[in-house]
Amino acid sequence: MHKLLGRPLAAVGLAVAVLVCTTPSMASPPNQTAPSYESLIARLEQTPSAMEAEALSDAANARAQQARALPNPTIGLEAENVYGTGPYTGLGNADTTVSISQPLELFGQRGARINAARAEANAVGLRSEQMLWQAAGRLALVYAEAEAAARRYELAAETLSLAEQDARAVGLLVKEGREATLRGVQADSEAEAARATLGQMQAMRDAAFARLAAVAMLDEPVQAIGDSLLDRTPPANALHTDVPLAVRIAQAEYETANRRITVEQRRARPAVNATIGARRFRETGDEALIIGLNVSLPLFDRNRGGISAAYADQRAAEARLVAQQQEVKAARLAAEATLSASNMRAQAADSRVAAAGEAYRLARIGFDAGRISLLELRSTRAALNASRAAAVDARIARVLAEIDLAGLEGRVPFREAQ
Repeated sequence: MHKLLGRPLAAVGLAVAVLVCTTPSMASPPNQTAPSYESLIARLEQTPSAMEAEALSDAANARAQQARALPNPTIGLEAENVYGTGPYTGLGNADTTVSISQPLELFGQRGARINAARAEANAVGLRSEQMLWQAAGRLALVYAEAEAAARRYELAAETLSLAEQDARAVGLLVKEGREATLRGVQADSEAEAARATLGQMQAMRDAAFARLAAVAMLDEPVQAIGDSLLDRTPPANALHTDVPLAVRIAQAEYETANRRITVEQRRARPAVNATIGARRFRETGDEALIIGLNVSLPLFDRNRGGISAAYADQRAAEARLVAQQQEVKAARLAAEATLSASNMRAQAADSRVAAAGEAYRLARIGFDAGRISLLELRSTRAALNASRAAAVDARIARVLAEIDLAGLEGRVPFREAQ
């Protein structure tokens, strides 16, 4: 931890400048350091979201495989001339027939069903892939938020340290009669406010680490970040010109809707069943084959409602595709612009921190020498605190922009597209 208390005053500016560019440790010795971002990403398939995505994809592939199965045949056993009168009393003179009936999927019915199932499996596979990238984005977000919460806690601790130093300095001036008692009360009040803020930041830090442990499926709670994500610059060559994942999903859903139209159209065709069997005549003991062909007549049900519904679903899928193309295009431009701006914002924030740290160092020297008023000292300290907080906010904004862009492109945040 970058402790200012007890260090020479000249080191304040350097310590503050270094603070933003390094990952701070905890105020107390950490019990457990979080695994690196890369190791958590490598374990991404063990998270519930990833397992759900894999299960949905497996289910769709299984349905596509099942669509290739042929209809089951039907075995029939018939007995004629039984339980009648005269010589047909009982089963003695029964003529028996054993037959097998097989539905024949003609007119392209089976092929349409298989193609529709394949298209559905492709769409589900893409949606499962999107769920995986969303899980990676969520993991990157909670990791960055935990690191940011730890930094804000460290910043609050540094702010408290500076406020306590200023309060002690003001207290000495009050004792010497060089400052009014009111100034001492104000300085003590600022120190107490900084102490309360530190407690709040500690609670937020603990909550962020708890979320990270839950999302990453860690066995033990963590209290420190060992590998910084906030200080990473997104890969410059991560952008590519492939069709965004969201658009590919919409295209697959549109293709599925087209295939379902064919299925509904084929469903309106006649259903054909072929039958073959053997009949035994009781009186003569002779046997003969039976060959039959049954064809349904689509007189009343021609599946017009199903076909109309399939066409309506296709129009809806086409509308979603057009909307998705426009939305993704705008979202991609916005994410790229935000990412570029956040990079520049982070660089500018680092410069501001260094300048604000030096300004506070000089103001403190001037205050101790009696050339700078307490109001000016408080102003420079507030500017320092604000610049340090802005540096953390800029890095969080960069992480959010990278997560949005990675989700559109179908890749892990802060990793080049494969």
